[in-house]
Amino acid sequence: MSCWIGIRGRFGDRITAAHAYRGDCTAQVAREALLEVGRFLREDPELLFDLLLDVTAVDYIGNTPRFEVVYHLYSVARNHRLRLKVRVPENDVRVDSVTPVWRGANWLERETYDMYGIQFDGHPDLRRIYLYDEFQGHPLRKDYPKERRQPLVRREELDEPQARRQSERERERYGRWQ
Repeated sequence: MSCWIGIRGRFGDRITAAHAYRGDCTAQVAREALLEVGRFLREDPELLFDLLLDVTAVDYIGNTPRFEVVYHLYSVARNHRLRLKVRVPENDVRVDSVTPVWRGANWLERETYDMYGIQFDGHPDLRRIYLYDEFQGHPLRKDYPKERRQPLVRREELDEPQARRQSERERERYGRWQ
């Protein structure tokens, strides 16, 4: 499979770059074309990228645009992979959610939002997945200070079911040593 023949012919300059290296195909897509390209990749009978393996981001601090959202796709039927990349500027850190195309993107986009602060427009439930709501910042950004102290949340401030789950987790972890 040639990485970009099918998509470059169809999308032209909305595919801003493409290359293959040792069987890894990569295509860089214009931000506004992401959903359209995603639908094409999933539905085209020659491609059939039906599985979204991962969504992550890269922080190129000091570069313009600063962020790059990366999607790893796999076609079960065709046994080939593709990496899609979308560049995102620091002053408008948002990209369309691909959950309408690949439902599995839901949690993957939430993880990327939590760790990098990338907003996914149209996401059905965009909220933190690892960190608590009061956590300030996004820890995988390169300008996040590693010594930063976060606000503590006391058990009394939690709602009752959440406080009960936290107590149960602590009891399981520490047992009689609590």
